[in-house]
Amino acid sequence: MPLTPQTNRSLSEFSTFGIGGPIRYFLEIRSSEEAREAFAWAHAQGLETRVVGKGSNSLFSDSPYNGLVLLNKIDHCAIDGCEIIVGAGASFSYLGIQSAKAGLAGLEFASGIPATVGGALWMNAGANGYETADCLERVEYLFATGELRWFQSSELTFGYRKSLFQSMGGCILSAKFVLRPSPDARSLQLKIIEARIKSQPLKDKSVGCIFRNPSREIAAGALIDKCGLKGFSVGDAIVSPIHANFIVNAGHAKAVDVLALIEKIQTEVFYKTGIQLEPEIKIW
Repeated sequence: MPLTPQTNRSLSEFSTFGIGGPIRYFLEIRSSEEAREAFAWAHAQGLETRVVGKGSNSLFSDSPYNGLVLLNKIDHCAIDGCEIIVGAGASFSYLGIQSAKAGLAGLEFASGIPATVGGALWMNAGANGYETADCLERVEYLFATGELRWFQSSELTFGYRKSLFQSMGGCILSAKFVLRPSPDARSLQLKIIEARIKSQPLKDKSVGCIFRNPSREIAAGALIDKCGLKGFSVGDAIVSPIHANFIVNAGHAKAVDVLALIEKIQTEVFYKTGIQLEPEIKIW
């Protein structure tokens, strides 16, 4: 059955910020076949295509997006011994919980991170000293041309919140992780969740940490807090009183409000510390 793109949808529906403008065309994809068909349709129409998951770690523009947005819902997951094959649209947080419950270590840090597996791979998401790439073996990827390829982890040049995917124009389909047995995996995962609940504004609309940490020794949130910016706001965009590296949407914040607040934070931190903070989030 041919895919039928929807109209009159908004990126704000697919943002953990609740921010974003109207979309010209929208599709959900639940298989590699649907993804290939969607890219082919967009190419025939001369449209740019972008892929979203949970919409975290991203700030979507208030302006209309005159292309095709694909929501990745490829969410299969199979655990076989220490190996996990999981769809890119699966919840990264749920993967961390389920793998820990299975007595497997390596992805405990994922629990509580509001991302899909694909989004975590794209950003090489990390926390608690661990990164997504640490236990990754390979990734199934669909190029916009329709070419399908498996990449070994070593080919993807992962770095701090970086991956080769950020310079590619297709879609992550699935991934294979290889973990290790550990009787302590579940207890560690629960401790990570407990700490995250206490230290992050999980009940507020946010997209996670806004800025990259300048170094392993210097945390962006600590710098922002030191500069007295907790609670500072532009419109309904507010620096979280709980964690200074989070900006929350306290009502009807717009992308322009968040961008203005980001610029204000950067200016103040540089003026007072000499350190230039760089955004971690992807800005459309």
